[in-house]
Amino acid sequence: MANGSGITRILRMFFGIFMVIVYLGMAYLLAVNFFDWTTTPLWNTLRWGMAVIIGLYGFFRCYRQITGMDYYRNNPE
Repeated sequence: MANGSGITRILRMFFGIFMVIVYLGMAYLLAVNFFDWTTTPLWNTLRWGMAVIIGLYGFFRCYRQITGMDYYRNNPE
C-alpha cells in the first residue's frame, strides 16, 4: 500500500487534469479581457502579465501531470 490505492491515483489524475484546465482557462479569459476591466495601460499590463504567468504555470502543471512528477508519494525513498 505504499504506492497508494488505485482509486487515489485516479482521483489525483482527474484533479490534476481539472486544475490544468482551470489555469489555462483563466489565462485565456484574462488574455481576451472576458471580465471587461478598464483598458488603462496599467491594467492592460497587469492583465497580460497575469495571463502569461497563470498560463505558464498551467503548462508547467500539464508537464508535471504528463510526466508523473506530481506523484511524489509513489517514488521510492
